[in-house]
This record gives sequence, structure tokens and C-alpha cells, in this order.
Amino acid sequence: MPSLPFDDAEIEQMVVRFNAVMAKEGTDIPNLGGNAADDEVAATLQETAGDLSRDELTQEIESMNDEQQDALVALFWIGRGDAEPEEWEATKTLAREQHVGPVSAYLLGQPEAGEFLAEGLDKMLQFGVD
Repeated sequence: MPSLPFDDAEIEQMVVRFNAVMAKEGTDIPNLGGNAADDEVAATLQETAGDLSRDELTQEIESMNDEQQDALVALFWIGRGDAEPEEWEATKTLAREQHVGPVSAYLLGQPEAGEFLAEGLDKMLQFGVD
């Protein structure tokens, strides 16, 4: 029976942070003008240089060991439908073989990364991982 090299709750929290980061968009209007109270809402949804949420998520992923990073990518691929839970070990191996650059950059560059990680975790739990 396959096992995950991290706690389910840890991944669930990461999914929440992925979704928060992915909901942001690039700053397109430097000075919104108008009502200052309204500007705060728009600024919250815009990503700025040194955005703590993205930086924290990047640091968390990059501080994981190789096995955990491979498993994170494998979960993402399973959630996206590129692999099945039955192929867990082979999918982790493929993640290691295809690894180029930071895993955080790869995942943060993927649309709906949080949703796919959540789906992958659900599929693995239904499959009966430890």
C-alpha cells in the first residue's frame, strides 16, 4: 500500500495557500484613484513584488526533501488526471526523472494547482494510502 511522505492536513493547508496565491493577479493599475477604502480591496487581489504568501509557499515547498517534492508533483499529476493512484510509485519516479528547476516554480506556474493537489489527495485517500 502506498504512503504519503507528509501529513494530509499539511497538504490541505498548502492547497488553501495555493488557491489564495492563484487568486491574485498582476498589478495592472498602479494608482486606482477614487475612494481609498475601495482601493484596499483591489490591492489585496493584486500580486506585488515580495508578496509574502507566494514567498512562504515557495520556501515551504523548497524546504521539503526530494521524496516529498516528488510526491507533491505526483499528487498534482494524479489530480490533473495524468496518472492514477495505482501508479503512485511510477509517478513519483517520473517526477524525479523529469525534475528541472524548482518544484515551487513548476507548481506555481500551473493553473489550478491547488485544485489539482486537492483532487490528487482525495484520489489517493480513496485508494487507501497510509
